[in-house]
This record gives sequence, C-alpha cells and structure tokens, in this order.
Amino acid sequence: MASTYSSLKIQLMTTGENLSTWGVVTNTNLGTALEEAIAGSANVAFSNADVTLTLSNSNSTQAARHMRLNLTGTSGGVRNLIVPAVEKMYVINNGLADTCTVKVSGQTGVAVPAGKSMLVFNNGTDVVNAITHLAIANGGTGASTASAARTNLGLVIGTDVQAYDAQLADIAGLAVTDSNFIVGNGSNWVAESGATLRTSAGLGTTNDVQFDSFGVGTAASGTTGEIRATNNVTAYYSSDARLKENVTPIGNAVDIVKQLNGVRYDWTASYIESKGGEDGMFVRKHDIGVIAQEVEKVFPEIVAENSEGYKAVRYERLVPVLIEAVKELSREIERLKGDK
Repeated sequence: MASTYSSLKIQLMTTGENLSTWGVVTNTNLGTALEEAIAGSANVAFSNADVTLTLSNSNSTQAARHMRLNLTGTSGGVRNLIVPAVEKMYVINNGLADTCTVKVSGQTGVAVPAGKSMLVFNNGTDVVNAITHLAIANGGTGASTASAARTNLGLVIGTDVQAYDAQLADIAGLAVTDSNFIVGNGSNWVAESGATLRTSAGLGTTNDVQFDSFGVGTAASGTTGEIRATNNVTAYYSSDARLKENVTPIGNAVDIVKQLNGVRYDWTASYIESKGGEDGMFVRKHDIGVIAQEVEKVFPEIVAENSEGYKAVRYERLVPVLIEAVKELSREIERLKGDK
C-alpha cells in the first residue's frame, strides 16, 4: 500500500513500505517537514500582486509549511497572501510597504500592517488572530490597534485626561475654606486667607508698595504717578516745630501775591486726550488755577518738573503765603484806621 501524507505533508509510510529507503524518508520527515512546521522560516516574495501558497504531497521543503513567513519584495498596494486550508500556526513578518491580509481563499483573514509581525492561526477554514486581546480588567487594552486601544482606555486624542501629579494631588487635598486662595510657597501649594495672601504677595499693611497709577473708587488713569479718588482724600502733612530749623516769616507776602495771577483757562486738546478725555470729574476742559512759571519765579521750592518735562505746582504750599499776605493787609488796615 502506498504512503499517504498528513495535512502538513509529512509522509506517512505503511508497514513494510520503503524497505530500503525508510530511513531517508524518516530523516526528511523529521529534518525537513517537521522542522519547517515547528521552527522554519521562509521568504515569500511579492511582485505587485497577491501570492498564493500551496502544499503538495511531498515531504520536501515547501513555503506554506514553515512556521514563519517573511513577506518581501514589492507590494504595490494592499495585498493578500493566500494559504492552504490546513490547521497551522503562522508568524507573519510583513516586510512590505503595505498591509497584507493572510487568509484562506475566499475568506476574511487577518490584516497584518506594513512593517509589523503577528501570530495568526489557520483553523482549516480561515486565518484568525492567534492571541485574544487581553481585557482591560486583566491589564490589557482589549484592542489590536493603537486607535482602538486609546478608545477602550478613554485616551482618545482630544479628550480630557487626568494624569497623576503630586502637586495636583496637594491642591486636591487642601481644605475648601471660604475666601481662601491657593498659592505657591516655593516648594508646595498652600491655602491662604486674604490677609495672609496680601502679606505673602508683599501687599500687607507693613509693606512698601509701588504702583504706576492708582484709582480709588474709579479706574486708574494710566498716567504714571497719578492718584484718582471719587470721594474725599484725607491727608496730613508733617509740620511739627521739632522737625524744622531755620524758621523765618515770609516777608513781603502781599508783593509776592501781586506777582501771581489767579486765572481761568482751558486745557489743551492734547492734554485732555492724554488724560483719557473729559469725564466731568477728574478731567474738565475749563479750569482755574495759577501759572507754574509765575510761581516758580517767586517760590521755586513749590514748583517741580514731571517726567514729561511739564511744570507742576504744590498748591497747598501757597496757603502760608496767603496767610502772611492777609496779616500784612490786616496791619495796613489797622494803621489806616489809626490815622483817622
């Protein structure tokens, strides 16, 4: 009776067959057919077309029998590798530039991405994945592609994902206290009350603070050094005799006052514009006052020049002059009364 062949084409000899050559047949079965099926690797060359592998009744080397199939050559597009309908494991190494689907003729098969390797199983009907995707509950992704894995793990590109961060954990552990602020103290995040925060930020009641401009009850003007307030500003000037020396009366106060002019005037358009325009309170077109250059001639110590080169007058410093002028006029009135 003649030999038969297994599905992997290992020659199955009958009793008494191949009396003189059974050793050669056995060696080929073991050293070629069986070894190829267990650990063999064969190159499968593509040339811009699908490739079909077959198995014939021979225990000599055959590509379809090998455990590992190395896909080489030029794919020229998505390709199919057709394998025989026999139960067998395959390691597919896709060295092509395109995806290649390994399948039994007429079936769906498994798509192996370009440049990737996959372990597949030919179940005699079609080629399927040899490894079931590890479930998320067991530490896996439950997917065979990166995009599907991201979806399963809730990591789809564009979604909000929270990663562990020690400092974020610190923030989460802070007490939710009304009016508290979260600030960094140089090494960690802490919660501080408004008073503590002001001190931490250098704005406490004992801190020296510099502002460009300042608004009280209104927006800051943006003019360097200017303070605006919508209500009374109460301030006191140091005037203690113990702080002063070389004290002398202001003489000829009336003559000095006569050199000054109280005037009505209009601010220039450029000045009004620089202050943000008329607002009916802080900036008005029509105004009254004195002329700084006139005051500077008689009292240069109460006139100063600002950063823009314009002169400014400390109006409160004119009060002592007016006091002395009134006193001089009072004495003159008394004298005239005495001459009658």
